[in-house]
Amino acid sequence: MTTPNVKKPGLFAIRDVSSLLTETRESGHELKRSVGALHLTAMGVGAIIGTGIFVVIGEGAGIAGPAVILSFVLAAVACVFSALSYAELASSIPVSGSAYTYAYATLGEIVAWIIGWDLILEYGVSVAAVAVGWGGNFNVFLDAAFGVQLPDAISQPPEEGGVFNLPAVLVVLAITVLLVRGVRESARANLVMVGIKLLALLFFIVIAMTSFSTKNFTPFFSEGTGSVTTAAAIIFFAYIGFDAVSTGSEEAIKPQRDLPLAIIGSLIICTIFYVLTAVGAIGIASPDQLKESEAPLATALNDGAGISWAAWVLAFGALVAITSVILVIMYGQTRIFFAMCRDGLMPEKLARVHPRFGTPALLTIILGSLIAVLAALVPLNEIVQLVNIGTLFAFVLVNIGVIVLRRTRPDMPRPYRVPWSPLLPVLGIAFAIYLMADLPLGTWIRFVVWLALGILIYVLYGYRNSRVRRAGVAQAGPDALRKADAPRRTDEDPAP
Repeated sequence: MTTPNVKKPGLFAIRDVSSLLTETRESGHELKRSVGALHLTAMGVGAIIGTGIFVVIGEGAGIAGPAVILSFVLAAVACVFSALSYAELASSIPVSGSAYTYAYATLGEIVAWIIGWDLILEYGVSVAAVAVGWGGNFNVFLDAAFGVQLPDAISQPPEEGGVFNLPAVLVVLAITVLLVRGVRESARANLVMVGIKLLALLFFIVIAMTSFSTKNFTPFFSEGTGSVTTAAAIIFFAYIGFDAVSTGSEEAIKPQRDLPLAIIGSLIICTIFYVLTAVGAIGIASPDQLKESEAPLATALNDGAGISWAAWVLAFGALVAITSVILVIMYGQTRIFFAMCRDGLMPEKLARVHPRFGTPALLTIILGSLIAVLAALVPLNEIVQLVNIGTLFAFVLVNIGVIVLRRTRPDMPRPYRVPWSPLLPVLGIAFAIYLMADLPLGTWIRFVVWLALGILIYVLYGYRNSRVRRAGVAQAGPDALRKADAPRRTDEDPAP
């Protein structure tokens, strides 16, 4: 069999899906498939439900009044379009890397590098920012439950008058150790934490229903119908996190079945809890009471239901919620970085899997240490918005990836297919661009600077060391792929 005469791989070299799948079985780079549908769904819920619901409901109520309930539904609908695209690609390409890997298989290496570099920052800043918030919430819990607080010097980041955020560092290091120990252990710990925070929200919902009144629902559109969309744009970011499920593709026991269930299921579960929580909050407290509080759910129980002692329960629920967010998002970052290293775009030695734990231990320790330093010392207020623009950028590329792969590889097995494609992926792109356009100019400038730095690193290192270039195999585009694949196919060996 002669090798097809194809061009030398260029900037837009595309990784064949079959080669990506073969890569997952390489000695030293093989992750353990040990996570089922329940744990994957819990990962999605763990990443989505953080402090957002405990805080953002107050902001939303201040904008839309009682109609904030519809804002939660609208934000969920906006997420669904991208979630469906993630589900299709995750089931079709069950390989670590999430949007990075999907871009590599559809849009080319340079696009994959850009989104991978973007996701490294997005996930890293997100973990550091959430860890800083964990330190603050730890103090809130100590005060609510025991009437004590840690000194500001060791519990606040420097930009807020502290010296060293010790709680943030400790929680990041603890999560790092857990992730090194194994994905199964991490998934089990997350499942427990997800159960606790859902119980905390269920506690609020049940108590709210016992004192429920309809008086605060009139007028329902107190701020006008347009306010529903405005509030939804803010609430949208309380749903972000379902994409982290796709980073577990390579460690899922039955990825073709379980990943779509987990991605879509986690979004549905969170939407139900969010809507019920919003209904309960409006039923016992007015929108004005909620918007003026930094802890709107605790305020609702205290002022509306007369249960002041419930503050520590919600504070504990928020603390656990934040912990699981750190765990899942940091897990996602390590798997994206792992995929980039295995592809040669980053140092390949970092992609070595620990023989005992079955995890990229060295890589996890390095990232955990860097994030701990970031959480302890670096001001985060200005760069945290990069999390939003990075996520939305990933959403755009994943939706584009579905459309492109449908055209270039129509014969590829797809255990789950986005219905009404390309309409729904196009809607996902439109929603993401709409929200990106509303972000501040400073966020865009920092985003472009970060990507420019990434392009420089790619030119100096990634392009030369890329696996497709070292192998000398051109994967220049879909036409070349089809020609190269065709002679090898048999009835027993379906197209990848």
